[in-house]
Amino acid sequence: MSASTHHTFKIDTDRRAFVLIGVLAVFWIVLYNNLQSIADWLTYSLLRLSSESALGKSLNFFIYDVPKILLLLTGMIFFISLVQTFIDTQKVRAVVEKRGEGIGNLMASLFGAVTPFCSCSSVPLFIGFVEAGIPLGITFSFLITSPIMNEVALVLLLGLFGWQVALMYLVSGILIGVFSGMILGRLKLERYVEDFVFQVKTKKSKISIVEEKSTWLERFSESVEKTREIVVKVWLFVIVGIGIGAMIHGFVPEDALVEIMGEDAWWSVPISVLLGVPLYSNAAGVIPIVSALLDKGASLGTALAFMMSVVALSLPELIILRRVLKPPLLVIFVTVVAVSILITGYLFNLII
Repeated sequence: MSASTHHTFKIDTDRRAFVLIGVLAVFWIVLYNNLQSIADWLTYSLLRLSSESALGKSLNFFIYDVPKILLLLTGMIFFISLVQTFIDTQKVRAVVEKRGEGIGNLMASLFGAVTPFCSCSSVPLFIGFVEAGIPLGITFSFLITSPIMNEVALVLLLGLFGWQVALMYLVSGILIGVFSGMILGRLKLERYVEDFVFQVKTKKSKISIVEEKSTWLERFSESVEKTREIVVKVWLFVIVGIGIGAMIHGFVPEDALVEIMGEDAWWSVPISVLLGVPLYSNAAGVIPIVSALLDKGASLGTALAFMMSVVALSLPELIILRRVLKPPLLVIFVTVVAVSILITGYLFNLII
């Protein structure tokens, strides 16, 4: 094949690859933006369940959240994998490590604070960072801060309680991510990450993709394969985790939570953290419960500790993380984050 023929062939294959990916991207966006409408139609129109019933709420939550998380999972992993075909991950790792402990954790926490992801949808980025060779402690700083910090929750807190409380929420969320990540990083726990996360790019052909694979078709193919490898390993955990979250979402009454945590007592903070773990919501979804807790007499630290445990230590997230982290690391992760949230709750109660 002559040079000109090869060049033309390369352009044609790249064009076809772009068209295919473009069509899939449009389909992804349209489907993602209509998931709630589809879930509502299936639950309340086709199955004729009441939107006020526990079963209706649970099923609607499940039908909406399963495809949402799987779409985010595939989309994010594909995008990260594609970007990595242009990046020498060893250089990125060197730059991050050069920044040193603390600065790297702060950068990751700040990045997590501005990304609008819930706990489950933060996991794909966490996988991508670990696979790229970013130090584990820094990746945990992102994983912890991203769900805790939510721009909707920040605005709601600003409107309900003033800028001082909103600022304290912002700062505390970032600090929890920074210090929890630093602690986890110092423990050197990489051996407790599941092997497949590191093996995705251990082959020489994959490491040298920038030099050896130059066409878009090859880059897309590599990204699709990596996405498939990871999604196949975690999809069942996603469904199980969200299924449990959906049951709790529909069948655990808000009033019961308010009654349990509504008292201003020393044990209210740890109880709020323990009760928050089984639930699954984003920060904005917990705000109504936070407001109800405060109306019932709960202190602000107790209410915020509950919110942080819901969004940073949700049971569905932990089930998904179990496919990535071995049990010892999962236990350590939960312990460090829970203790950080407890300290934050008590500090808020002490200051305010």
